[in-house]
Amino acid sequence: MIASLGMYDRAETAGANDRLWALIRDGLRRRGVAAPDLLTRGAGAYWPAWTSPDLVLSQTCGLPYRAELHDKVSLIGTPDYGVQDCPPGYYRSIFVARADDPRPRAADFADAAFAYNDGLSQSGWAAPKAWFAAQGLALTPTLCTEGHAASARAVAEGRADFAAIDAVTWSLLQSYDPVAKALKVVGQTDPSPGLPLISAASATGAAHFDAVAQAIADLAPDDRQILRLKGLVRIPSAAYLAVPIPAAPQAARPSI
Repeated sequence: MIASLGMYDRAETAGANDRLWALIRDGLRRRGVAAPDLLTRGAGAYWPAWTSPDLVLSQTCGLPYRAELHDKVSLIGTPDYGVQDCPPGYYRSIFVARADDPRPRAADFADAAFAYNDGLSQSGWAAPKAWFAAQGLALTPTLCTEGHAASARAVAEGRADFAAIDAVTWSLLQSYDPVAKALKVVGQTDPSPGLPLISAASATGAAHFDAVAQAIADLAPDDRQILRLKGLVRIPSAAYLAVPIPAAPQAARPSI
């Protein structure tokens, strides 16, 4: 059995994620669903977990869900992080540049060197690509960093001019990573459905939703604040599938 909550898991949030999982795990077991004692972390928390027939619960990104996973997994629900000016369960990307860069707006970065975390990231690639296209502007993917925090560092260190960071991750970076002080916000994308919770295709989903929703409600207020969690909502699969899938970025993947 596999369970992972890796999308917003970092050293400062790991304890809160463990306590959240303990509540979810016990809630699933009370509802007759077998669940592992501990979360899987590291590389196994992502694609190996998402595609495993033994997946009990994980969190993926909207782009992998609609591009490759939607017909292979059960959609459980979407955590609501209370992202400002977004509907419950939705989020957006924050465009960041170096604090000393004279350009004030994201549109000023057309054709500038863009760092992105992954070509299958909604917040790091698809949402900024769509935003620039809507403005009639070019987005130039230059550096693939393999992580939002790595994209932030690439901009701060001058290896790229700007990046798009998931709004929840940006909030965490502002709290826990000094790199945020070297950056400024120059814009934001439109809202899109947030990072969904999934289980193996064989899961019915109702027990999982109820267990997660109750666990979030029962989580200590300090832990909810650490994780930015407000609740769990149902966003239909059709809302994810309606978001366009952009062409993959054409940029080298250098060592970071």
